[in-house]
Amino acid sequence: MNKDQVKGVVEQVKGKVNEAVGKATDNPGKELKGDLQQGAGKIRKAYGDAKEEAKDDAKRNNP
Repeated sequence: MNKDQVKGVVEQVKGKVNEAVGKATDNPGKELKGDLQQGAGKIRKAYGDAKEEAKDDAKRNNP
């Protein structure tokens, strides 16, 4: 697991918290911020996953 994967998951969790707070307080701005954070977190995690996959492929191809 690399730092982009970890930071992506953390961002997703923060987004879920912000979304829940926005719903609980009837604050659409906070809810939207949470949705955007979750999306950004998913993208960052996917980037980290791709980096990890490339690293694994390089190890397999260069024993």
